[in-house]
Formats: sequence, structure tokens, C-alpha cells
Amino acid sequence: MSNKPSTENRPLQQQAKWLETYQPSLRIHEQGAVVSVGDGIAWIAGLPSAAMDDVLIFADGSRGMVFDLNEDMIGAVLLSETDALTSGTTVQRSGRTLSIPVGDGLLGRVVDPLGNPLDGGEPPAHSRWQPLEAKSPPIIARDFVHRPLYSGIKIIDTMVPIGRGQRQLLIGDEGLGRSAVAIDTVINQKDQDIYCVYVLIGQKRSTVVNTIDTLKEFGALSYTTIVAAEASGLPGLQQLAPFAGCAIAEYWMQQGRDVLVVYDDLSTHARTYRELSLLLRRPPGREAYPGDIFSVHARLLERATCLNAAHGGGSMTALPIVETKLGEIAAYIPTNLISITDGQVYLDRSLFASGFRPAIDIALSVSRIGGQAQHPSIKEEAGRMKLDYLQFQELEVFTRFGARLEASMETAIRRGKLLRQILKQDQLSPLPATCQMAWLVAFNNHLLDDIDIEQVATHLQHIFEQVRASDLNLNSPKDSWLNAISGWLNNTPVDVV
Repeated sequence: MSNKPSTENRPLQQQAKWLETYQPSLRIHEQGAVVSVGDGIAWIAGLPSAAMDDVLIFADGSRGMVFDLNEDMIGAVLLSETDALTSGTTVQRSGRTLSIPVGDGLLGRVVDPLGNPLDGGEPPAHSRWQPLEAKSPPIIARDFVHRPLYSGIKIIDTMVPIGRGQRQLLIGDEGLGRSAVAIDTVINQKDQDIYCVYVLIGQKRSTVVNTIDTLKEFGALSYTTIVAAEASGLPGLQQLAPFAGCAIAEYWMQQGRDVLVVYDDLSTHARTYRELSLLLRRPPGREAYPGDIFSVHARLLERATCLNAAHGGGSMTALPIVETKLGEIAAYIPTNLISITDGQVYLDRSLFASGFRPAIDIALSVSRIGGQAQHPSIKEEAGRMKLDYLQFQELEVFTRFGARLEASMETAIRRGKLLRQILKQDQLSPLPATCQMAWLVAFNNHLLDDIDIEQVATHLQHIFEQVRASDLNLNSPKDSWLNAISGWLNNTPVDVV
């Protein structure tokens, strides 16, 4: 018979050992009390050691986060709230700041800003906990943006290119397709070895459901995590949502992966932050926003970057979305974000009303560093095409006066109208880079000039189908592209070398 101690007696033995080594000592314990609660915030008396961003535990089971420190009281935003929370409820410090579970187990899941599942499943498996607030990577850890991230949208991939690690702002009035551009970009990352994080801030539940269904329908949910803070939720969660999405993406970037994170949208986030700040009696500034709103968005977006090989070589590409009112691009929050990001894609209402979709205004859109990441072949062809388009926009003004134009001007206007027709693109139909190269070569070499404008879409669709079935790639010689496209337009088979 074994002389080993019984498994049942081990807890008793451990307890006895703990009692033998126990030393009585003085322990200081802080406890506060709720003074008032309402509108998603709580005023608390006591807790003299509390610091900003500390997590607080309420006796009724509610949770909060320190958001404001006054001389006699603490202002906290509520992260969860029960009906029993009222004045007099005791409060304790948890001794830690907010963090969220991260890891590959979050792919395909819908979570709130605290990592709790919203899709009806079990809590997602995670590798570790990542803090919501963290310093951005230092300069010595960063690398130049040198690899492209294709959105699948013709006008963006050619004229306003995005690189991995870039921060590209999507800006425009409500209802012009800003979210549609972001969703198309996420869908286009399928089979590109890029993880995606889509953050929905203060959106209606129907919008959240539609986004989930769209990504699921196109097979994009398998490599995407959705962080949702609904409009009906607590404002404290809406304020934390972009930082939660950034923390999830940051973990993958630190593991050497490429990540795309979409913030939909930061205008709602700014309004929520303003609401909480005013409720906590912070001094208002321009447009009643608190003075630190620029700092809030800057420390969020600065975490998106491209790391060098010594730090894993991962990247985080950010697509923040911001809303303008009546096209006022010089408003407070839009100008703040324009100054923080590396470029913007501006959607114009007049273009949208004229039927040009996506309604991207090239004159007001810019990518300051994306051109460095463009493939040389696309960069060369796009440069020629962009000059034609800008010239067409200038000449088109004269056609409104009915003036007679020189033959060269009429040719430029005709090609400009053709290009405008080419650049139109339906939603949820992103194109691979090879298809972008195909239409660029066809346009720049006048292969589409004799086609009726109404029939251009049909011919392009035929070209795209042939490109997908061929062995052409971005490194193929230009002559191979020309021969193949000429043959496809003439409906004659061509052997591609």
C-alpha cells in the first residue's frame, strides 16, 4: 500500500502550511461610496489613492473606470451597470487598468470593448491580455511603408494608394458610402494573409447586424474580428471601443502579422467623449469639445505603423472614418484627423448625386506615403492616367459655356469622360491588383477609345474575367499585357508569354 498522502488531504495540508507561515500585519484598505449616479457616470467620494484609468468595482457588481480626478470626488464612467447601483453603494479599487483578451481565438467573433462575446458563443479563447492604453512604437522600432494594401477599388488603388502601416482617413458626409469603402477593403483582404478588425462605435443594432451579415456572406468574417459598442449601450463603452480594437490589432502586429483596423466612426467617438467630459464638468473648448480630444485621437492612431524586421516586421493599417456636415472639411474634428493621418479619401455629395460611385473627389483626396508602396508597374501606368484625369477636370468647366474647343481639347474631354465611366464601380465588387493593371494598360494605350461609353462596363467585365483566368501578373512584360488585352477585346484567343 502506497505511503503517499491522499489527494483529498492536500488542500488541508496546504492550508495548514499557510497557517504556519502566516504573519499578522497591518493592512490598509480603501473604500469609497457613490455620491450620485446617472447618464453613464458616477461621482464617488473616498478612494484617495485612485489614479486615472483605474478600474473600480462596485458592491452591486457594476464596474467603472476613473475618468476625472477632483479635489474632493472622483468622476468615473460606467462600464457595466445594474439596477441596484445607487447613491451610497460602496466602491473599491481593483488595482489594475483595463485590458482585453487577444489572440487568434477572436477571429470570426463579435465582442464588446471589454472582450465579452456578443454573438451568443462562449468567451473566445485568448493568448494573453492586452492593455487598451499603450504607448505607440518608438521611432527606432518603425520601418518605412513599403508594401501595398489593396482596397480593390479602382480609384483608390491607382490614384490614392494605401500602404501597409499607413493611416488613411475616409471622410465625407453621411450616406455617401464611407463605410462601404471600408467594407470593400476588408472583403478584398481575403487570401492576402491580412487580419482585420472592424470597430463599430455608437452604431444602430441594424447597422451592426448588416455589417456582420455582409462580411459573413463574402467569407470575410473568418479573418475579421468585430468590436461593437452599440448606440444603446453605455457611453463609457463607446468611448473605449476604438482602443479595444487597436489593442486586438496591436497584438497581431507584435506577432509579425499584417493587420487592417477600421474605426467606424471617430466622429461618433468624439461626440461621446465630449458628452462624458461635459457631464464630468471639464472645461469645454472649440465646438464644446474638451481640450484633449486631439490627444485622444493622436495616441490612438499613432499606434498604427509598420514595424522593422528587428521588431517582427508586422504592420497595422488604420482606416479611421470621420463625418462632415454639408461637406465642411474644415470643421474641428475633421481637421484634427487630417493632420494626424497620412492622407484622406474624400467623398463628395455632388459626385454622388451625379451617379459617380464611389463618389471620391480626386482633387481633395491624397495619399502622402502610399505611392512609396505601389507596385512599380501600377505606379507608372497610374501616373499617366492621373494627369489625363486632372486635365479633363479643368477642361470640363469650359463645356458648360458651350464654347468651341480645339480638336486636342475635345479629345482630352472625350477620354476624360471615358475614364470617369471606367472608374465607376459597384459596391461589394473589389478587384484584384491584376485587374487594376489591365484597365490601366487598356486606357493608357487607347484600346478603349473606339468603344461606346455605354458599353465600356461590359468590355471591362470581359477583360477582368480573362485576367483572372490567365497567368498574367504585375511583373509580366507590358507587351504581354497589350497583346492579351487587344486579343480579348477582339474576342480572339491570345497565347500569353
